Amino acid sequence: MAVPHADARYAARPHRPLPHRIAVNLEQWLAYQQRQHPDAIALGLDRVRELAGRLGLTGPARHVITVAGTNGKGSTVAFIEAIARAAGLRVGAYTSPHLLAYNERVRIDGVDADDAALVSAFERIESARTAGAGEPVALTYFEYGTLAALLLFEQARLDLAILEVGLGGRLDAVNIIDADVAVITTVDLDHQALLGVDREAIGFEKAGIMRAGKPVVLGEADPPASVLRHAYRIGASAIRAGCDFLIDDLPGDDAQARWRWREPGYAIELPEPSLSAPAQRANAAAAIAALRALDIGIDAAAIVTGVRTARVPARTQRIERAGVEIVIDVAHNPQAAAQLAAWLAAHRCAGTTRAVFSALGDKDLGGIVAPLLGQVGHWNLCGLHDTPRGLSADALAERLGGALAGAAVTSHTDVATALAVALAASLPLDRLLVFGSFHTAADALRALATG
Repeated sequence: MAVPHADARYAARPHRPLPHRIAVNLEQWLAYQQRQHPDAIALGLDRVRELAGRLGLTGPARHVITVAGTNGKGSTVAFIEAIARAAGLRVGAYTSPHLLAYNERVRIDGVDADDAALVSAFERIESARTAGAGEPVALTYFEYGTLAALLLFEQARLDLAILEVGLGGRLDAVNIIDADVAVITTVDLDHQALLGVDREAIGFEKAGIMRAGKPVVLGEADPPASVLRHAYRIGASAIRAGCDFLIDDLPGDDAQARWRWREPGYAIELPEPSLSAPAQRANAAAAIAALRALDIGIDAAAIVTGVRTARVPARTQRIERAGVEIVIDVAHNPQAAAQLAAWLAAHRCAGTTRAVFSALGDKDLGGIVAPLLGQVGHWNLCGLHDTPRGLSADALAERLGGALAGAAVTSHTDVATALAVALAASLPLDRLLVFGSFHTAADALRALATG
């Protein structure tokens, strides 16, 4: 655990009453947090370390696994969580972003944190943040949430805490915690303005979650050299996909696979994950390897159950409406879009595939749509309005003009409208694909729940 001990100046001081302007419910707390730092994203550990010390945090659980990566983080966390819970462990999972409710970010024993628990944690953080004679420590929205999760996990006396990195790794707030096992799922191009322009630079940032002498599970067979160099430099024990562990098909059975470990004869036969994109087998393999590296006695039955039961919304999530299959996926960068395209190719529909697409303005929009051009018959572009990083439908269409040249394209004000129009145009056996960002997926799920 890298956080400092509580400073006696703050431990001895009674909590200052909260300012009158702070409201008491969760929605108002979240709105308040968005105004406490001038930047929406501000990488760095100093602020969170200082607050962790003031709060007297000592560690979120007996064991900690931290998960970083460009794609696959949320699914890998879900596999680790499901397997560990099947083994009877008391487990907490911290993930981001959320889809429909902020509470999704903090789970204890499979249950989302309730509003009261989160508000209580935020009150403690705010009291510590404003303590002392100087200016209050400026925290970002994500940093508030990270500290709240750590507080709630510590109170819950967990066997295992699984912490998903928000962005990068080295300077992400989660990295104030020394993990017993680090996991790096994949490294690809995303957030280049913050993490670097190529895989090597991005890999170095993600490698920052490693700790000297501790295992790091690498979920892809060919990680950047920067990741391997950092592991070697600090003495982290690298456990590599395709070398130290692998997952392959059982002969003659497309629905099952075999997970194998570096010890001769150590193998587990697995069911097909309910999370069905091609990358999910690799995510499940990395999750099993992380728990194996932790060496806490997870048996094969728990692994099989966890792989079969792990769920994450909006990862090739399938919903049926009047004979039309709706597939919702958060794919928001080229690597994730390529995985989605591979899944579509392996699960072809009998009719036409229509896409409802929107993405954030700082993404590689052409790179996201390119893998799917040959599989989508009609593109329904739509605006995103609940985030400053969103684009209007017209701006999105202008940015994608060249990438979608010659394709059938219509534009709509928002996701709900695009979804309704696309559904009305669809026939039984057609498929409707909704993708491009967490915001797009969330808006679609809300529309389907109320429609």
